[in-house]
Amino acid sequence: MGIELWWLLALPAFFVMGWVAARIDIRHVIRESRALPRSYFKGLNFLLNEQPDKAIEAFLEAAKVDPETVELHFALGSLFRRRGETDRAIRMHQNLVDRDGLPEQQRLHALSELGQDYLKAGLLDRAEEIFVRLRGTAYDEDALKCLLEIYQQEKEWGKAITVAEAMPDHADHLWHRKMAQFYCELASGEILHDRGAEARRLLDEALANHRKCVRAAILQGDLAWNAGDPEGAIEAWKRVEGQDPVYLALVAAKLMEAHRRAGRPEQGAQLLRGYLERHPSLDLLDAVFQAELDSGGPEAAYKLVRDELRRNPTLLGLDKLLEAQILVAPVERRADLELIRNLIHGHTRRVARYRCNECGFKARQFHWRCPACGGWESFPPKRTEEFDLAP
Repeated sequence: MGIELWWLLALPAFFVMGWVAARIDIRHVIRESRALPRSYFKGLNFLLNEQPDKAIEAFLEAAKVDPETVELHFALGSLFRRRGETDRAIRMHQNLVDRDGLPEQQRLHALSELGQDYLKAGLLDRAEEIFVRLRGTAYDEDALKCLLEIYQQEKEWGKAITVAEAMPDHADHLWHRKMAQFYCELASGEILHDRGAEARRLLDEALANHRKCVRAAILQGDLAWNAGDPEGAIEAWKRVEGQDPVYLALVAAKLMEAHRRAGRPEQGAQLLRGYLERHPSLDLLDAVFQAELDSGGPEAAYKLVRDELRRNPTLLGLDKLLEAQILVAPVERRADLELIRNLIHGHTRRVARYRCNECGFKARQFHWRCPACGGWESFPPKRTEEFDLAP
């Protein structure tokens, strides 16, 4: 009974306390809203009525009336950058950086936003200068990510490696894959300038970071080939199957040429036929078709393509079959077959493209790094039609 009486007395007290707190809170909100300039509310009204340009002008007026609205400056600067108006974003964030009496944390925030403005505008040298200044601050990780993007755009691969090693999660396997590509970029430059010893060292570094780096194995084969060592090139290129067989199409023609140079063309053709049977792909079919045509003649090439088309029916395969059929057909039938092939070939041009796994960008040429999104190894050497046919 005593407990019930206590609750009867406590409930009105709690109600009164809640009412008082609500009144105090409402007064606080009203007092703050009166302190805001009218243009701020005009901007909100424009936003609600889906008039973003008028809303921006109203918010700019509010920022001029009350320069203390720092968060509003940040919001407007970010909005300008997203809209592509980088010059206005730069002015907005530069004014914050130069403002007297701004707390250090907000100044660093403004500096970080200014760096991103420069990066978006393509002013990479200015962006780099700012992000280097932000190293060792609360924005260190963001600065590292932006510096890495800058060095990749500028192809400063040595600096990119240094920055990647400084990333907090640099031990993650994804970073090792990227770093292996950076080393491969450096090695490609050394190969171009005929500095084989340094190229080999860089490729060893690439494989130490990512032992399944296909590009490093391909470049090792190129080094051996340039040095007049076809057997060494064959051994390097054959390692691609164990690393990632989807890339065999990139080395198929090279393997065939190396076997010819070594005096073993039939062994090379047999090797490629085995690859095609285990890892079918349209680009690999193209290389095997050419090898079969050179070693066994038109009849053998036609039989190869016909059997492969039965196993993996594709429009590009049909195009290759018609090409083989023209070679073995009587002269009087070739004109009709060429007409059919030309019609098919017009359609195959639309599907004979590579596609990025990350952003969907399509290109006729293979890229180790996607030109659109910058993803590494996101462009598998498989044609669009193969993706469409995959289960």
